[in-house]
Amino acid sequence: MKKVLITGGATGIGKACALLFKEKGYDVYITYNKTEPDFDGVTAIKCDLKNIVDIKKVFYRMGSIDVLVNNAGVSLIKQINDTTESDYDLIHNVNARSYFFCAKEATLRMLEYHSGAIINISSMWGQTGASCEVAYSMSKAAVIGLTKALAQELAPSSITVNCVCPGIIDTRMNACFDKAELEYEVPLGRLGTPDEVAEAVLFLAENSYITSQILGVNGGIV
Repeated sequence: MKKVLITGGATGIGKACALLFKEKGYDVYITYNKTEPDFDGVTAIKCDLKNIVDIKKVFYRMGSIDVLVNNAGVSLIKQINDTTESDYDLIHNVNARSYFFCAKEATLRMLEYHSGAIINISSMWGQTGASCEVAYSMSKAAVIGLTKALAQELAPSSITVNCVCPGIIDTRMNACFDKAELEYEVPLGRLGTPDEVAEAVLFLAENSYITSQILGVNGGIV
């Protein structure tokens, strides 16, 4: 049975990924921090992804790994002049730094078998940038850079690295906005669902000839 680790797997896109991979027969591990999962059938590990020691403990507990889904993320809506050093550090420690070190730990194990898949969850704002979300957009652009570079590095070892860039998805992260206004911005006229993003993640996890790709799941915005 293949093992998959999904960071930030208790809610939203991460939860949808966990449930889909479980349905497909994977041995599913997830990390969570403040919000515990409300579903069964997975191994849930409390982890502060800002702490490299915590990250190492997760991978030690798993042993081997076949698929890594770097999904955990935090958002910030502030103009650059209002963004503090602690704001910046939090965004980048969770959204970019943790992806790097999770990918490093996964790579160390995948190289033993010359196989594996890493899927990083970025955002359409990592592709285009967003006003009042400079730090967030910057962190998500870093994820795209990580994907591109690591894909080249690991291709000779038959390990794929890809990125999914969701658009406006119907999750709690967007619950503070007016839904009708958000839908107006989307050419398809509706918000995406976590399940639709999860399907893209599974597709990339199971196709061994796709690597270094940035897949938008955004309803046509980008």
